[in-house]
Amino acid sequence: MRSRPLARLRNTELELMRFEQRISVMLWVVLLCFGLVLARLVYLQLIRHDDLLEQAENNRTAIIPTVPPRGMILDRNGVVLARNYSAYTLEIVPNKVDDLSSTIDALSTIVDIQPRDRRKFKRLLEESKNFDSLPIRTRLSDEEVARFTAQQYRFPGVEVRARLFRQYPYGELASHVIGYIGRINSRDKEKLEDSDEAGNYRGTQYIGKLGVEQSYEAQLHGKTGVQVVETSAGGKATRPLSSHAATPGQNLVLSIDIKLQQLVEDLFGARRGALVALDPQSGEVLAFVSKPTFDPNLFVEGIDTESWKALNESIDKPLLNRALRGTYPPGSTYKPFMALGALELGKRKPDQVIVDNGSWVYGGHTFRSHGDGGLGPVNLVRAITLSSNVYFYSLANDMGVDAIHDFMKPLGFGQVTGIDLPGEVRGILPSTEWKRTTYKKPEQQRWYGGETISLGIGQGYNSFTMLQLAHATATLANGGKQYVPHVLRASQDPVTREFRNAPIPEASELGYKPAHIDVVRKGLMGVVNEGTSAHVFRGASYQSAGKTGTAQAVTIGQKEHYNAAKLAERQRDHALYMAFAPAEDPKIVVAVVVENAGFGAVSAAPIARRVFDYWLLGLYPSEADIAATRQGLSSVPQGNPRVAAEVLIQPRDANNDKSSTFGN
Repeated sequence: MRSRPLARLRNTELELMRFEQRISVMLWVVLLCFGLVLARLVYLQLIRHDDLLEQAENNRTAIIPTVPPRGMILDRNGVVLARNYSAYTLEIVPNKVDDLSSTIDALSTIVDIQPRDRRKFKRLLEESKNFDSLPIRTRLSDEEVARFTAQQYRFPGVEVRARLFRQYPYGELASHVIGYIGRINSRDKEKLEDSDEAGNYRGTQYIGKLGVEQSYEAQLHGKTGVQVVETSAGGKATRPLSSHAATPGQNLVLSIDIKLQQLVEDLFGARRGALVALDPQSGEVLAFVSKPTFDPNLFVEGIDTESWKALNESIDKPLLNRALRGTYPPGSTYKPFMALGALELGKRKPDQVIVDNGSWVYGGHTFRSHGDGGLGPVNLVRAITLSSNVYFYSLANDMGVDAIHDFMKPLGFGQVTGIDLPGEVRGILPSTEWKRTTYKKPEQQRWYGGETISLGIGQGYNSFTMLQLAHATATLANGGKQYVPHVLRASQDPVTREFRNAPIPEASELGYKPAHIDVVRKGLMGVVNEGTSAHVFRGASYQSAGKTGTAQAVTIGQKEHYNAAKLAERQRDHALYMAFAPAEDPKIVVAVVVENAGFGAVSAAPIARRVFDYWLLGLYPSEADIAATRQGLSSVPQGNPRVAAEVLIQPRDANNDKSSTFGN
């Protein structure tokens, strides 16, 4: 009987012990939790204090980038070639809109949205991120802005923004030099992210894509500013807290004379070709013409499909910068440099006579010259003046391809000149090594002696840009002193408004003997006074020196005679001319090609004459003379030339009434 109460007592004690154990465990758990909370508080309040304070501050503030106004581009006389203007844009943030198609349809009842606007928006949508603000319509009128604002509540994710737009007031004029800007695409973003400039492009939607706009992007863009604003719980800005103003981009002054540029483009008319005019004493580019051209305004907001197709598929290739990237055989314009090489290398003496009987035979192949009769005995000066092919056939044979290559390379033929424009090509300056590395088959890699002969008259594998020809001509005119061609003349500081001249790269000396330069110059002056361009420069009040050239666009068989009338227009010879003036103290150098226009004396030299008259005499040709030159029907200027200073160039862009951000 006693065992039962005793057992109960023991059970009670056990239960009491278990209860106390549970209490102890719970106590330790509670203490541990309080310890963890305390440790967390210490960690947050002491160790993470600064970081969390910054995060809290960021939750109530927002940093908004301030995009800097882009710098203007001006010509050497202060004419504005690229500027900014402000206009309203209707923009959509795709991830804030439930049904894009229905939203755009509804918007089209308020503002005018054309099919091309929809196509452009669709393309931008494919190239951009879903949270980017994309324009569906630009350049809204005040009436359209008012209509949308009154109904904005219906369109979450859609808003009107004031944007700066780039404008090229002269349209197609000098577009290959100026270039254009366009919206930043994924490829641009990748390049920016790989550079140190990603932060400077926060909020920026446009970037330079071509020409000066691209090569001087860093100077034109400026420095992005920031504005710190207080935000509500919904993320809406309530009041500004602080700001750091953006620094506008620099204004750039080009060496281009836009009036001279317009003159040359007008003289080309509908013809294709290129012209480069340089100051031989500094390397400044005075005119840089590529025809046909294009309107850069088409690209600013994203070119529409129809316009892109018209430009990209045109047989005339208006997007090709022929002055920078178009390569041509130089024809007889190469002969003065061959002559200088002959003198410098001791392959010819000035008074050494070669008989030009009209043809020259090598390895059973007859290389033709001036008909069957030829020019008779010619020395070096007469060979340049009368453009003797036979003289230069024999000279090329005596020099050999590698000696020609080694002499022409420092002059810049087949080389990148280093001009401050993107996309320059090298062309072809042939050599035995070039042929070995260019062709794959062993029989194609061998250099044949007959291939050297045509090099002497600027044919064969020779293929150069007009920039290279002008660069080499400037070096010749300058007595062997060579400057790097450049288009930037000065820049304007956006803060101080002071202009700074662009540094001119130091000239290099090629070390030609003055006596040799004088001999070649005498031959070039003979071309102007009694040779192929004499009829063009008759009556000029200055003495120039130049050389005409006619280069084959297609190969003519050995037993065939060239007949332009039997060839398609694009198979006819190119017309070329290289020249400098005044001959004894050159101030300007010109290299020009008119594609498929025949003789250089007929189509190219007249353009050079009018360039010289403009630059040296301040004369602008009459309208009748410009019309005749376009047709290849002019020699000496016709009619009464105008005073260049009194000739106005008119803006060609439809929006030329817009004011520039920095003034006009």
